[in-house]
Amino acid sequence: MKQIALKGSVLLLGLTALLSACGNTAPTPVYSACPAGSTVTSISAVQGKGDASPLAGQAVTVRGVVTLDAQPGLSGFYLQDLKPDADAATSEAVFVFTGAEARPVKVGDVVEVTGTVKEFNGLTEIDTVTALTVCGTSALPMATPIALPLSSATALEAVEGMVVKVIGTLTVTDTFTLGRFGELGLSSGGRQFNPTNGQGGSAESNRLRTIRLDDLSSRQNPTTIPYLDPQTATRRAGDTVTGLQGVIHYANNAYKLEPTKAPVFTASNPRTAAPKDVGGTIKVAGANVLNYFTTLGSAGRGASNATEFARQKAKIVAELRALNADVITLMEVENNGEVALDDLVAALNKDAGKTEYASVRTGKVGTDAIRVAVIYRPGRVETVGAAQIDTNPVYSRPPVAQTFRDVAGMGIFTVVANHFKSKGSCPTSGDVDTGQGCWNQLRVQQAQAVLDFAGRLKAIDPDIMLLGDLNSYGAEDPIKTLEAGNFESLNKRIPAEDRYSYQFNGEFGYLDHALASASLSPQVTGITEWHVNSDEPVVLDYNIEFKAHPECTGTSCTSPDLYAPTPYRSSDHDPVLVGLSLKADADPVIPVTVIASGADTVTAGQPYTLSYTTGGSPETVSVNWGDGTTQTVTGSSATHTYVAAGTYTVTVTATRGSMSGATTKVVTVQKPAAPAGGVFFSEYVEGSSNNKAIEIYNGTGSAIPAGSLVVNLYANGATAASNPFTIPTELAAGATYVIVNPSASATLKAKAQAESNVTFFNGDDALELVLNGTRVDVLGQIGVDPGTEWGTGLASTLDNTIRRKASVLTGDTNGSDAFDPATEWDGYAIDTFEGLGSR
Repeated sequence: MKQIALKGSVLLLGLTALLSACGNTAPTPVYSACPAGSTVTSISAVQGKGDASPLAGQAVTVRGVVTLDAQPGLSGFYLQDLKPDADAATSEAVFVFTGAEARPVKVGDVVEVTGTVKEFNGLTEIDTVTALTVCGTSALPMATPIALPLSSATALEAVEGMVVKVIGTLTVTDTFTLGRFGELGLSSGGRQFNPTNGQGGSAESNRLRTIRLDDLSSRQNPTTIPYLDPQTATRRAGDTVTGLQGVIHYANNAYKLEPTKAPVFTASNPRTAAPKDVGGTIKVAGANVLNYFTTLGSAGRGASNATEFARQKAKIVAELRALNADVITLMEVENNGEVALDDLVAALNKDAGKTEYASVRTGKVGTDAIRVAVIYRPGRVETVGAAQIDTNPVYSRPPVAQTFRDVAGMGIFTVVANHFKSKGSCPTSGDVDTGQGCWNQLRVQQAQAVLDFAGRLKAIDPDIMLLGDLNSYGAEDPIKTLEAGNFESLNKRIPAEDRYSYQFNGEFGYLDHALASASLSPQVTGITEWHVNSDEPVVLDYNIEFKAHPECTGTSCTSPDLYAPTPYRSSDHDPVLVGLSLKADADPVIPVTVIASGADTVTAGQPYTLSYTTGGSPETVSVNWGDGTTQTVTGSSATHTYVAAGTYTVTVTATRGSMSGATTKVVTVQKPAAPAGGVFFSEYVEGSSNNKAIEIYNGTGSAIPAGSLVVNLYANGATAASNPFTIPTELAAGATYVIVNPSASATLKAKAQAESNVTFFNGDDALELVLNGTRVDVLGQIGVDPGTEWGTGLASTLDNTIRRKASVLTGDTNGSDAFDPATEWDGYAIDTFEGLGSR
């Protein structure tokens, strides 16, 4: 009797024993029409007892019955031996690869096949078929029962290629690749949860509970998406299926069931038109809007074009309006000032047919491409003071806080919108994945910073709610940190089986949180996570790639476009909704706050504008620009012009009586871009004794490779060059190179990159600069001795420093024309060195 041990069951895999136990008889093999004299190898011998065939690379002849013809989609069929052995470790079936040449076989045919045994990405198969004979027909072998969870990750190797029947009910737990590859992830014991979400389990136990249901095809973007509910055109995680029957296949590092009869699903987790009731008089929500970008085609973020953006907007609006929340914190809004947020609010109000929502104004927040934001219903709540942003540098997406008052009940509360560091983009060392995703230490630090921020906010009112995508599952360290800081995780009021907002690799958990301060917790009437996104297949989203849409071009645009302007799959995160019944509060003392925003860089000499928003009705606002200038300002912006390049910390301070608030903004002031020009002599020193130097400036806009530039000396009217010096290093664009006399003073030598005899010049000697064999500049007149010097006064080549005028962008390539330094050079007193090294 053949056995395979699976948890909780012993499966009878010996066909004869199994049929005998059921009171049936085995199919009678029909091999009479097969070629006589063939040396037939049993399929179990081909499969062997391990993961790989012991006969790989050998030519064999096998016989069996066709149990599934998958040639249209998998380029082969499955053949199961009608004479099984009694070894539980060996499979009785094998995949026969036919490639592009379809073979005339059908289910029930008894076939003899000669070909080569091959391991194809873990699948044992008969490849390179040289002979195939249909010998007759036979009844199919009875499906071998299997049950999940498996006893090991390789337990299904013993039934690879065989017809099986799955005992019990399986739950859809992975819909991610349904549209792309026609697959579903199924699990026993209900949906799978991430092991760090709080429901228990482990990654290993989850793997043993899982099998993939395939669509008999390896093609991407199927023209018909399988397993959809014909009524709703979806297949949600949480739906169930019973009585699965098919063949065990192996591909893409996973065992897959290729169905031999159509699976019948039960919509055990139907869509809901609205979230569950959370009670209360005020509702607060948190929603991740999946890169809501008005800048289209932003390097993989948000919509690629106007059509996608219109589709995305319609879905987001449908979701947010159905939440029916009075305050909504948003994650993943484009960080382009108020542009994207204003667009979303306008769309919400247009759909409502009235001005229903307003936004909390913050401008650009943090350094990331996305930011958090807050919108609210002015008819239901009013802002108390201005928004506050935590400027702790631990965040790239700083939290935004806003205090509100319930217009009807006069209760006061503060919401803090958060978006912690993601688990991806892992470093190679340091804060790596140790079980809670990468960057867990940083997320703990961000949680600690949020607690500090909340502590300051409690000066206004102690009722604080932290909302947002914390990129941490419910039992991970950052959440424990917040709980230890006396915040209640409201999500834990949700029943464990419903406690999720996100799906990744077939495992569910909640990354989207609501936590309440100790004083606010008793005023919370309910919480829910509305599962409009994580349970839905990604193919339903707004994107048009791979879909049969007019604007999708190419051969891969083959999947049906199932888009609808509904909340379902509007994002990849489910929104969280909280009900509040607030007690009335007295008017709080509003602290003085200020938020400043502006560009990170500006060019020296150009005006820089800083925008600021104040709260708490300050009496004065001043701006310290960081360059020694302080300005008292009014309105909402201030302008300043920096003279010199550098990095400046701007401090904005708002004051009311003895109270004040301040914020800072770092501004990098850049040098004005030099106009494109050439490479030329930019400064010349002919000082006392041997204090002689020449400076070369690269104004070409590109680096000049090492060895490309040569400086030549023409002494006393000579026509032949002497003492040539080749610059040995690359000269970067905008850089200078200074050459000094070997006997110059230490002060002058400190300015130089090199010493050379080419600087043994006097006021009557000419210098030439050559780039790759071509003259690019001449100082003086080659072949002419002027006596003692060219020029007069300070603008001469004797006992002076002369510096090329800023308006000069190229050298003088004519070495024989008359030379008057005053035309292009400014003169300075003898031994003036301070300008060397900068142009």
